[in-house]
Amino acid sequence: MSRKLLALVLGPLLGLFIVSLGNGFISSLTSLRLDSAGVSDTLIGFISSGYFFGLAIGALFGDRLIERIGHIRAYSSFASLTAVTFLLQGLIFDPWAWLVFRLINGLAIVGIFLVVESWLLLSGDQKMRGRLLAIYMISFYGAGMFGQMQLGVINALGDTAPFMIAGMLASLSVLPMVILPRNTPEMGNVEPLMPQDLLRITPTGVMGTFGSGITIAGMYALLPVYLQRVGMDITQVGYLMACVICGAMLLQYPVGRWSDRQDRQVVLIALSAFCTVLSVLILVLPSSMILLAVMLFLLGGGVFALYPVAVAHATDNVASNELVRVIQGMLLINSVGSALSPLIISPAMKQMGDSGFFWSFVALNSLMALFFLWRRKVHPACTPTAPFEPTVQMSPVGAEIRVTDELVQATLEREHHDEEVAAAQTAKEPGLAPAR
Repeated sequence: MSRKLLALVLGPLLGLFIVSLGNGFISSLTSLRLDSAGVSDTLIGFISSGYFFGLAIGALFGDRLIERIGHIRAYSSFASLTAVTFLLQGLIFDPWAWLVFRLINGLAIVGIFLVVESWLLLSGDQKMRGRLLAIYMISFYGAGMFGQMQLGVINALGDTAPFMIAGMLASLSVLPMVILPRNTPEMGNVEPLMPQDLLRITPTGVMGTFGSGITIAGMYALLPVYLQRVGMDITQVGYLMACVICGAMLLQYPVGRWSDRQDRQVVLIALSAFCTVLSVLILVLPSSMILLAVMLFLLGGGVFALYPVAVAHATDNVASNELVRVIQGMLLINSVGSALSPLIISPAMKQMGDSGFFWSFVALNSLMALFFLWRRKVHPACTPTAPFEPTVQMSPVGAEIRVTDELVQATLEREHHDEEVAAAQTAKEPGLAPAR
């Protein structure tokens, strides 16, 4: 990576890292404070869903504001709004008010993601996107891990101190952006494929991305509540959540390399079954901090790897000119799953007790495994097109970073090969790619 490119992307990445520090621990702290105050599981679920609904809504409309006022001013607006929502949470403790604050927080945070990801996307060409994506992942997951590890220390400072610190971090994240050169990139239009089109193209990809949205959001929103109820203090909760995020970051690459050599449907089946078994083991094995940390590390790796493998599967038989729209559509489906997650899992925790959290994971991952088995029987997956790219759940604009030069080239080669085979067989089949 050239010094010029590094200088151009360093500011947005540093801003993302700073604001994600506060956003990471506030996410866990919100659920923990509500649970400690005796708020019902159902209402905790609604408040958690508010944040993810905000993410989904902001992902659809935030790019219009950026296009109208520019990246730097848009980032400053979103960061300021984020800081205000954190500070209001510290000033006002009312569950219904927190629902509104978390919804606005989701809208503002996804706006920050849109600014940073579109900046990265348009600062480098397709040959550089793999490196930019790797740096983005390190910044995002690294901030999340560090923020969770400081959860106990920050909480010990007082009832309002964590929200004040998060608000200050959100405000400080503006500084790296405002000292950047003024040659900001231009925004592109977001036109993802609609769910009905994606279902015709890749039912497996849709199920994988939707299910992963439910499980990932459940980990962020309700796992801290489960851990607190089984006797963990806030410091331990923070370290265990850091284990989850560490597993998400470190295990994607080996899983991805395996999916390059194996039928991706088999990998999806194995991941779902793996997460099912781990969820059962967490419930039945004796309580041990070290053992639980190891299992949550592995579960985080399995849950978070499901999304990029499902997206990679979805792009294995897509035309080169549809890659971006398919990836953006997969992300929106993932966002819907995230928004519904707390509304699905919290009733199970209310009916079954604390164990309802992991029994929900058992049920969901078992259903996904059975669905993937059925899809593989009726329509086996095609050969993987290009090497797997580890990733996080990005905005629709930033999802284009996944479309690397390597992926486009491999897709074009596959299309050329398919045309040669079709010509040799003197048979052509128009329309969308077959469902997988």
